[in-house]
Amino acid sequence: MLWFELTGALSELVSSGYFNAIHITKRKYILKRFRSSSSMNNISVSFLTGPETTPDPDEENDVKNNYSTAIGALIFSLVFLLGVPGNLFIVWSILARCRQRSVTTLLILNLACADGFLMALSIFFIILLVLRTWIFGNAMCKIVFYLCHSNMYASVFLITLMSVNRLLAVIFPHTLYRLITRKVVRRVILGTWVLVIVMSIPSLVFRDVKEVTDEMNQTTYLCAPNHTLRRHVRFEYAFQTVAGFIIPYAIIITSYVLILKRLRETRFQRNLRSEKLILAIVITFGLFWLPYHVVNMIQVAAAWYPKDSETRKRLRDIADFTRAVAAALSFISSCANPVLYTFAGKSYIKNNGFAFMAKLFEGTSSETGTKTTRFTAKDDLGKNNVDSENHTLATLQN
Repeated sequence: MLWFELTGALSELVSSGYFNAIHITKRKYILKRFRSSSSMNNISVSFLTGPETTPDPDEENDVKNNYSTAIGALIFSLVFLLGVPGNLFIVWSILARCRQRSVTTLLILNLACADGFLMALSIFFIILLVLRTWIFGNAMCKIVFYLCHSNMYASVFLITLMSVNRLLAVIFPHTLYRLITRKVVRRVILGTWVLVIVMSIPSLVFRDVKEVTDEMNQTTYLCAPNHTLRRHVRFEYAFQTVAGFIIPYAIIITSYVLILKRLRETRFQRNLRSEKLILAIVITFGLFWLPYHVVNMIQVAAAWYPKDSETRKRLRDIADFTRAVAAALSFISSCANPVLYTFAGKSYIKNNGFAFMAKLFEGTSSETGTKTTRFTAKDDLGKNNVDSENHTLATLQN
């Protein structure tokens, strides 16, 4: 599930026994564990605070829930206000102001488009929090989740391509890297988006609008998982984590281990801004998404145990309690990159104003002219080796 898993804790109430389900196209639930309409407040904010195992119908608890709902709407609103303009500014900087677009710049452009589009979707969840019901229908339930999954896969795959591109620039500057033309890069990016579209299909299958009716005959609509078998739970969560985190991040880590090994064999007389920027993107993405995928694997582990197992219950309780926080972190990750770019390019702001982001991405001539790009290999194999490595460093700057 993506950051919309903030609403996933709500669906976990369904699968963990808070509701009795009749599996039909629109499933109807009778709330047995909530004694009044105030219990719906517990449901509506559970994806922000974590589901409560023993809901308290006290008036004080209702105030807490209302407060949590307001906090949730505020978080979504702030992320929307920061993420949409931030990523649009990156797109504008690259398309309108960046004259030289390197491979890294093209990948950052696609990453900003994906993140900006995701931030725009947050308006759905602001409305959900305010109204405490899903009003957009079954089709939009599936589509919104599909787009959320697409962003998750697109982000990690684009970051993986950045890391592999850095590896080729450092290890194979005169052979493989020379083969990476603009046409090849565009084909690779297009292929990545096609892969993302295909891999996100499970979200169209395992989501439906469900109808929840309480004892006072008040109806709420939820956009929630529709897993009918435990193996469906294991498949969806495990597939997300393995294909969307473990494999790509293994490639990323391997790439940077090889890059760092290569850099240790050389002495740089210049600060590699692009290298540090990409490494910051990689680390930030990992920190924000790791908790989410840990919770995924906890749910996969829980699905292996029988329904009446005490271990299964404990694992589900852990997942229910931590899902909201983990999902919130993954959601915030989509508006973190503009902040990273701003810090990386702050030295350009004074002289270039709003064009500072373009200067950061294209590598200005003023920077390359005032600092030497030459470094000497430790083994000192001669001028040809030095020239070759100078070409590598020049490539790293673009």
